[in-house]
Amino acid sequence: MAGELEHFRMLIGGKAVGAESGATFESHNPYTGRPWAVVPDGGPADVDTAVAAARASLDGEWGSMTGFARAALLRRLADIVAANAERLARLEVNDSGKLYREMIGQLNGLGGWYQYFAGLADKIEGRQIPSPNPNYLVYTRREPVGVVAAITPWNSPLLLMTWKVAPALAAGCAVVVKPSEHAPVSTLGFAELIEQAEFPPGVVNVITGLSRETGAALAAHPGVDKVAFTGSTATGRAVARAAAENINKVTLELGGKSPQVVFPDADLAAAANGIVAGVFAATGQTCMAGSRLIVHQDVHDELIRLVAERAAKIKLGDPNGADTEMGPVANVPQYQKILGYLQTAKDEGATIACGGAADRGLGGLFVKPTVLTGITPESTVYKEEVFGPVLAALTFTDEDEAIKLANDTPYGLAAAVWTKDVHRAHRVAARIKAGSVWINAYRVVAPSVPFGGFKHSGLGRENGIHAVDEYLEEKAVWVELTGGTRDPFTLG
Repeated sequence: MAGELEHFRMLIGGKAVGAESGATFESHNPYTGRPWAVVPDGGPADVDTAVAAARASLDGEWGSMTGFARAALLRRLADIVAANAERLARLEVNDSGKLYREMIGQLNGLGGWYQYFAGLADKIEGRQIPSPNPNYLVYTRREPVGVVAAITPWNSPLLLMTWKVAPALAAGCAVVVKPSEHAPVSTLGFAELIEQAEFPPGVVNVITGLSRETGAALAAHPGVDKVAFTGSTATGRAVARAAAENINKVTLELGGKSPQVVFPDADLAAAANGIVAGVFAATGQTCMAGSRLIVHQDVHDELIRLVAERAAKIKLGDPNGADTEMGPVANVPQYQKILGYLQTAKDEGATIACGGAADRGLGGLFVKPTVLTGITPESTVYKEEVFGPVLAALTFTDEDEAIKLANDTPYGLAAAVWTKDVHRAHRVAARIKAGSVWINAYRVVAPSVPFGGFKHSGLGRENGIHAVDEYLEEKAVWVELTGGTRDPFTLG
């Protein structure tokens, strides 16, 4: 069996390498339950080497490159990613169980992020500042923050990596990427494309490791200048603490418990479709999952009927299948966690309108699409992020109550408002505390639109024109114009 597995290598300093220790680990396909790839098991020593390679690139060719040259490399990388979309999509399907139909669409569009940020790389400008002292010229420079640690999750490895890497490269930073041990392979596949794009050695480095200490060593590394992380809020706190020890900047895109608020005048068929997209697409394993349904009591029963009927018809199966609509949970720990939440919901008196259990007949890590009613604001599945195909529904009677329920969470990543009343739509969107609010839609992202969270859902924003700012430092330069001297004991 070992001879049939695909073997991958890390990228450090422009070279494909194994772990310094020679150790490896296997990545398991969540649909078949069998190992399919062999991955280097890197550790802190490999982190040291990768960070040093990134620093060397900044001190060398990459650091002296103009924004125009960086833009050209990013555009070349965009084209190469598009040309390799099929292979990258298959790697993600094998590693995480995501649907091929979703992954091929995502990978076909991934180059758009590199194209977008290529368009910003040659437009990073300082400014001249009027000085109150006419003897000085004052201007600013915007310079790359330095070495960036990009630590990514298992649910959408390449997309969420790109949200970090593309703006970081546009800004002129060097990057060390550490993907999740649960889905590392597509990131290693991406690493193979960096050399094709002819980036200087060390600009992008990818390390993998089975132990959490590898990611912890990267987050806390004294040679790192900025940490960009996507993952759970609990891990995000640990990453932030590690970065704080080095007084480093952080971008944190963390958990969510996002509400979908449905008013009685909404198009219920459209709302039901959006709710299905929000919580059952990607097997509910997305930080922006719309897992809390807050619906007006007058339309609760009808909407639950529509959602439950559609959920019951969702086709589970082989993620490579053209007609499959939901694949397996990505890994055993997450599968067990979801089943634990379902048992808790039952113990707390929830009513199961649909699903509510594993689908053991398919032989993989499958959980039936689940709709729960009889939920209260104190219910565990209403308060905590399940990260699976589980919808918790409760009712409201007026707009103020709906907004209170929507905001009754420590998270604030995303939300949706379903209504035909344009005044109400904008009014409610303004009052919901979330980084993204969709009106009569759900789960839409773009390179040009900022994404991030309020409250415990994170710090900073990814995507959009200002995402590059997260990877820049601003320097003020004062130029004395007279050549004369001044009193050394006065300011200015």
